[in-house]
Amino acid sequence: MKSITGVGVADVVSVYSSAPGDLFQLMFGQQIHVGGMKASIDLADRAGIAPGMNGVDLCCCNGGDMRFLVRFRNVASMVGVDVTEAIVERGRRMTHEEGLDDKIRFILADACKSGLPSASADFIWSEDAWCYVPDKPKLIAEAARIVRPGGVIAFTDWVEGPAGLSDSEAQRFLGIMMFANVENIAGYAKLLSGSGCEVRAAEDTGQFASHVDLYVNMLEMQLKYDALRILGFSTELLDALLDGFRFIGEMARAGKVAQARFIARRK
Repeated sequence: MKSITGVGVADVVSVYSSAPGDLFQLMFGQQIHVGGMKASIDLADRAGIAPGMNGVDLCCCNGGDMRFLVRFRNVASMVGVDVTEAIVERGRRMTHEEGLDDKIRFILADACKSGLPSASADFIWSEDAWCYVPDKPKLIAEAARIVRPGGVIAFTDWVEGPAGLSDSEAQRFLGIMMFANVENIAGYAKLLSGSGCEVRAAEDTGQFASHVDLYVNMLEMQLKYDALRILGFSTELLDALLDGFRFIGEMARAGKVAQARFIARRK
């Protein structure tokens, strides 16, 4: 696992409570992860998420994935856990506007110590969010604690690719994204197994590089004014952000970073 010093949960909260958080929602839409709704459908299909299930989204952001699950998978209820108050409040507003308050509940808490009852969920869900959590062993253990025996843990995340990041590349990548560290596919699989889960899938989605290119193109060709408005019309800040995402795209094409999919069943 590659790591960087001086980055923690407080830094992530700061990012998502300010302009960068608004910019991510502009770039990604309500579902702030690579692949959007298409990726969510694929993950739900592979994980066997079925009507009537009760789920927990650890690091739920604004709740876009939970709204997808109750609308398009007929999930009975979702509980979302996130540590950023501004994002939780935004999620509550958006959920209320869609009339889904009766099926979706938000909890402001650290995903590693959610306070939710043990064995209380049919499935645990997350898309491209656990990369922000410094203590990944504790996070996986919490997911395994909350899900019932026989239940499913289904998530995607940004990981170190098979080619591996050099120390300098890792420092730049982690600094750009405000990740304290980045896990790899084998590392996550080991953590899941060590928490009493049978790993059903641990694989590269193969879609990371193309989507990073898409986000750069969107900001350059379609959303530039909107992005500049969020950034106080600072072209310097936008140029720096674009340069960072171009670098991440280069790392993705070189097999050094990737988006990976994980599906595990609690024994």
